[in-house]
Amino acid sequence: MRKIWPFMLVGAVLLLGIAGSALVLQRPDTNIVEIVQDGNVLHRLNLAETEDQIIEVEYDGRINTIEISDHRIHMLEAECPDKTCVGMGWLDSAAPIVCLPNHLVIQFSDSDALDAAAG
Repeated sequence: MRKIWPFMLVGAVLLLGIAGSALVLQRPDTNIVEIVQDGNVLHRLNLAETEDQIIEVEYDGRINTIEISDHRIHMLEAECPDKTCVGMGWLDSAAPIVCLPNHLVIQFSDSDALDAAAG
């Protein structure tokens, strides 16, 4: 029994990690999405009600192009060095789409209420 406990401990930690990852990567129960730059909400949209469109966001002379299509959202193009945000694909989990060089975040909102001032 003494030699088995480290394996049981590692197994338990592994299972907790898998369960935690599943919770984090699960799509939130909301259709409200925020486009945030430097902590300011530029757009707050209800994807279920938003028509297909392209949104351009500028930062320091560089443009990020965001596409909304079929009630989904993703970073279509970005004028940044690594374009990691473009490779993140469609927003379909609690993990946000982030463009660090252009200080831009696309994320599901914690609030289901749309702010009349945003969007």
